[in-house]
Amino acid sequence: KTVLNESQVKTLLLKAREYNHEWYPIWVMALLTGMRNGELYSLKWEDVSLEQNLMNVCSSWNKYDGIKSTKSGDDRYVEISKPLRTILSELKLRNLDSEFVLPRILKWDKGEQARVLREFLREIELPEIRFHDTRACWATLMLSKGVVPIKVMKMGGWKDLKTMERYIRQAGVDIKGITSCLDDIHNTNNSTGKILSLITN
Repeated sequence: KTVLNESQVKTLLLKAREYNHEWYPIWVMALLTGMRNGELYSLKWEDVSLEQNLMNVCSSWNKYDGIKSTKSGDDRYVEISKPLRTILSELKLRNLDSEFVLPRILKWDKGEQARVLREFLREIELPEIRFHDTRACWATLMLSKGVVPIKVMKMGGWKDLKTMERYIRQAGVDIKGITSCLDDIHNTNNSTGKILSLITN
C-alpha cells in the first residue's frame, strides 16, 4: 500500500490549511490519530476531554448502517497531540451547536472521502492514497519516531499482529540500527579522498 512519508504529510496539511480546504480538519484528525473514517465521522464532543488530552473512540458510522460500534467492537482511547488540541479548540469555537466534532460535509455523507483526498493530492503533486491509507501513514510515522509497536496497536485499534508487522516493515524500524556494527569498517572522517584517473595513455 502507498503511504505518505513525514515530509509529504506535512505538505498535505500545510497546503490544505493554506487553501482553507473544508476537509482540512478531517485530514488532520485522520493523520494525527490513525482513526478510521467511520470513527472520525461519528466522534462526538462528549467523547473528547481536552483537560485529559484524550478522546474515547466508542462508535463508528457508515452510510448504510448509520452509527454503530467500532470495527473491533471495543472502545479505545486516543491521545490528543499538541497540534490536534489546537485544531479541536478551533472546531469547538466554530461549531458550538453541533454534537459532532468534525463538520458535516455532503460528499462525506455520500462516502466520497477517498475521491476528494486523491483529487487534492493530485493537485498538489503528492502520491495519491486512499482515505483509509491515512491510518497506515499514521502508523508508519509513529513507528519511525520510535513509538513501540504495542502502543501503536493499542491506540490504532488493531488486534492483528500481522497488520502491525506490515507497518513495521514499511517504516523500516525492523532493520533500524543494524548497520551500526559496520561503522568502524571504513572511516571516512579523517582521510582525504583522491580522484584517480581511470584513463591510461
